Amino acid sequence: MNVAPLGLAAARLPAGVPAQRAQVSSGQFLTACRLAWEQGAQLVALWATDERDRRRGFCVRVALEDRDGLTILEHWLPTEDSRYPDLTPIFPAANRMQRTTYDLMGIGAEADDQRPWLWMASWPIDRFPLRRDFEASPKWEPGQEEYDFVRVEGDGVHEIPVGPVHAGIIEPGHFRFQIVGEKVLRLEERLGYTHKGVEKRFEAMTMAEGAKLAGRISGDSTVAYAWAYAQAAESIAEVVAPPRAAWLRALCLERERLANHLGDLGALGNDAGFAFGLAQFSRLREDVLRVNRTAFGHRLLMDVIVPGGVARDLEIGQALAMRDQANGMRAEILELRGIYDEHAGLQDRFRNCGAVSAELAAKLGMQGLAARASGIARDLRCDFPCAPYDTLAVRIASTGSGDVAARVAVRFDETLESLRLIDAIATRLLDPALAGDVYAPLPDTPAQRFAIGYVEGWRGPVFVALESGPGATIRRCHPHDPSWSNWPAIEHAVIGNIVPDFPLINKSFNLSYSGHDL
Repeated sequence: MNVAPLGLAAARLPAGVPAQRAQVSSGQFLTACRLAWEQGAQLVALWATDERDRRRGFCVRVALEDRDGLTILEHWLPTEDSRYPDLTPIFPAANRMQRTTYDLMGIGAEADDQRPWLWMASWPIDRFPLRRDFEASPKWEPGQEEYDFVRVEGDGVHEIPVGPVHAGIIEPGHFRFQIVGEKVLRLEERLGYTHKGVEKRFEAMTMAEGAKLAGRISGDSTVAYAWAYAQAAESIAEVVAPPRAAWLRALCLERERLANHLGDLGALGNDAGFAFGLAQFSRLREDVLRVNRTAFGHRLLMDVIVPGGVARDLEIGQALAMRDQANGMRAEILELRGIYDEHAGLQDRFRNCGAVSAELAAKLGMQGLAARASGIARDLRCDFPCAPYDTLAVRIASTGSGDVAARVAVRFDETLESLRLIDAIATRLLDPALAGDVYAPLPDTPAQRFAIGYVEGWRGPVFVALESGPGATIRRCHPHDPSWSNWPAIEHAVIGNIVPDFPLINKSFNLSYSGHDL
């Protein structure tokens, strides 16, 4: 994307990701975004910062990714009453990001949809938690919000509200269906129930303390978030993690990907009435988690990745165990895949269910696994590989039908590829030439530096924007989950399907509530 930087310091980004950073006026903002979309760019994130203590008003930042890398656009607003251009006609996923930005910062877009997204009467509507002068008060009593859902009217149309409290042990989200008979005419989501004040909490932390919080943004993506945060912190501190640490990080990332895909493949079988699949994949996932616990001290690999490297090395015996597990599990996965592919009942539920075409996926800006199942073959491990992925030649898993069957197929392909990568990485870690330190201490980080972390998690690209404050503190940290771009796609994927297929469609995406709501 050709946007000339306007006298700004370059954004610090992880090695392998070309980037530019530009300050734009209101007119340039829209023009740059429209040009980016025409060139095939995706909206990665939209967020705002309060710069009034620096006498600069507010700053709205937009991160865009195309085949050439990342572009960070910065649009400055002098006062809280200023408005910035609505990006929704160009990037539909911007709608919820803009509404959330207003709920938290009080900076609004020139958009028709001004409904609250994250705010649920948990704090006064005229207070904005991410402003630097915000003061939380325990005296505030939660209120009651009436959310203006869009309704379909006509003969035989009914409404089914589902959630936010669900029967299973899942996070809360509200789904409002408009149906005729059992066929879905429209679905509207309402999320935000797991808002925890994560971004505000970062502002009270040092760079070192922030690493723990980053790893807990979304528990099933702790490795991806921790690595993205570490990338940004290391860029600010101008520290490079030791080579062995990079290989250990990749090992953890692939094991996180493997465990989540195994869990989802079992759950998808179960949602289609095939309990055998749930039993087998749950067993395999448990085996992976137990090896994680023995090797790194945590089943989900929390706090293994830290700024500067990793918290602990891998013993020879554990590297050998991971190689053996990967080689042994491959045969079981291939056998189970054959069973899934040949099971008439499963295929009847999977095929042509919850389909998202490549054209629609591109228009909605879908990312990660869900996008690859709709023919959009993007993966940071291949497109902009950081070490050690630049030597591993990752094979992209992609197909074109965009239905539940396609998302299952991509999970199988990525599972097998992760097993191959785990074997290759563990073998490399056994090489005496890679022996050495796994951690490089971070010096005191300079204030007012801005950096980005960008890692391909198992759902898709995890993005972290980090700005340092005085005394090695965090001035602003914005973590961003790929679920932001994929949740709206479910509203389209379910149209024309029957209500009982919604759990299966929803699980085939398996998007994050916690990583979305922050």
